[in-house]
Amino acid sequence: MTAETSQTLDRGLRVLKLLADTDHGLTVTELSNKLGVNRTVVYRLLATLEQHALVRRDLGGRARVGLGVLRLGRQVHPLVREAALPALRSLAEDIGATAHLTLVDGTEALAVAVVEPTWTDYHVAYRAGFRHPLDRGAAGRAILSARQQPMREPGYTLTHGELEAGASGAAAPLLGVTGVEGSVGVVMLADAVPERVGPRVVDAAREVAEALR
Repeated sequence: MTAETSQTLDRGLRVLKLLADTDHGLTVTELSNKLGVNRTVVYRLLATLEQHALVRRDLGGRARVGLGVLRLGRQVHPLVREAALPALRSLAEDIGATAHLTLVDGTEALAVAVVEPTWTDYHVAYRAGFRHPLDRGAAGRAILSARQQPMREPGYTLTHGELEAGASGAAAPLLGVTGVEGSVGVVMLADAVPERVGPRVVDAAREVAEALR
């Protein structure tokens, strides 16, 4: 901490980060131990965050991230989109297929950035804002794969005909980006994805992840 920073704000942000990293919530005692402050301070922090809907407490007293963070999160999409566009453009032009960045939005996959190739005679029309279940399509399946094996080396997922008849997809998860869960992929009109596409998508996902760190 320096003279220009706020200790209270710093602690509040640390609370949010700790809660974001757990699925089952944390008690006041657990937060107190992790922060190295007494329980009274934690109570005050939680009460303030609750007023802004950034934290909620269940009947058992465990604190969890509140729905208010979703309103803040929606403003992140344009920033993420801007950071990802150079890698997506390169991927779309290199492969000759529509490239996309997809993020998790609740229980769905949401395309937040899409780049179409400029030199092909035809390609799949895929629009930003398109949603689909996480368990359908390469983009969602790549995200689920990363959830199931978080320590695995980056890989890619291939699908065919799951979202659009005659279309195939390849996607790789974004890894190592705190607070962002998503994937980078391509969709093309083909019966099968060419062999070189998978590794190229992995490289693009790595480029996007580096741009977001």
